[in-house]
Amino acid sequence: MITIKKSQSVDWLLPFSRTELTRGMNAMLSAIGHEGKDVEINLVDDATIADLNASFLQCDGPTNILSFPSTEDGSTHNIGWLALSMDTLERECLLYGQDRIEHALRLIAHGMLHLAGYDHGDEMFALTDVAVDAGFASI
Repeated sequence: MITIKKSQSVDWLLPFSRTELTRGMNAMLSAIGHEGKDVEINLVDDATIADLNASFLQCDGPTNILSFPSTEDGSTHNIGWLALSMDTLERECLLYGQDRIEHALRLIAHGMLHLAGYDHGDEMFALTDVAVDAGFASI
């Protein structure tokens, strides 16, 4: 199950509907072999993600997405939660000329792969492309 939590101040920046986001995330989970897993996504502003970044990673400033794997002992159903900065998503799209839908899906796929236990590298980058394609096809 996909749980979406949105901040009122940034929810309008989401480039697709909640239904499309849920369908896209479920398709991405299936594409990476985690069909039916529970994931929560929090759509936040830069201030919130900067606080999370400082608290959990001891890094200053905002980032685009953070992944928090499940800490439930023995949980095989809930893989964790994501925080996606809508401010940073918008800024990166403007700075780099990226399509908002594709960039959002790419960040979400990247975060979900971290939840699934992947680290940066060729396998993760290849699976990101597979997940983004699946997400696009479902929305």
